Amino acid sequence: MPTYDRVAVLSDIHGVLPALEAVLAEPAVAAADRIVLTGDITAGPQPTEVFALLRKQGERVAWISGNADRELVEYRRGEREEIPDPIGPYAAARLAESDVEFLASLPTTLTLTVRGLGEVLFCHATPRDDEEVVLVDSRPDRWTEVLAGVPESVRTIVCGHTHMPYVRLAHGRLVVNPGSVGMPYGRPGAHWCLLGPGTDLRVTPYDIPAAARRLVAECDWPGITEWADYYLSARATDAEALAAFGPRDGRNRPA
Repeated sequence: MPTYDRVAVLSDIHGVLPALEAVLAEPAVAAADRIVLTGDITAGPQPTEVFALLRKQGERVAWISGNADRELVEYRRGEREEIPDPIGPYAAARLAESDVEFLASLPTTLTLTVRGLGEVLFCHATPRDDEEVVLVDSRPDRWTEVLAGVPESVRTIVCGHTHMPYVRLAHGRLVVNPGSVGMPYGRPGAHWCLLGPGTDLRVTPYDIPAAARRLVAECDWPGITEWADYYLSARATDAEALAAFGPRDGRNRPA
């Protein structure tokens, strides 16, 4: 297995092309040995445009499936009648059949060796499930559960899903969430992470009002104006997001 000096991690792009363009223009991303996408790539207002731009990056990009990607595939294949995210059916309909087949083929985890970090496991939500919730303040026994099947040789786990960046230790392992490129909670900007030899959480500022206007002009989904204002401007605070996600990490279960 090769060892990479720098790996850029982009999670939860959610079909927001201006945010993705801003991150890909970052010198550190352009110079990275690999770009890893930790899921929820195209479920949003500009799915085909995001798909096309990422495919242009070639084999330097490693793709991982997220729950939203799986939901688009299942919807297109008639395996489900609805998608929890209201914009999901719109995104699913926009994808070409070849895009659907590509998303269906994506792995749920990936392990790379990164200089300074050793073996790094990348996933969407947790290594065992694409919808499980773990948070910066999840209790130690929760981490015992979700990391139970991870080989001891893996000392760093990178996950997305909750759209909030953090770095923490869990039973001696480093857990990294790069936050969301396209739908951030807590503060606006396109959030991502640079790995090697350490972990560097980054946020790329871009012109949010201009991006929102672009989405409204280029996306004909009926709710796009409100969607763009809410998500690109990060109207949901980190406290609100933690309050909403908290019960889903099992913290309210009886001891």
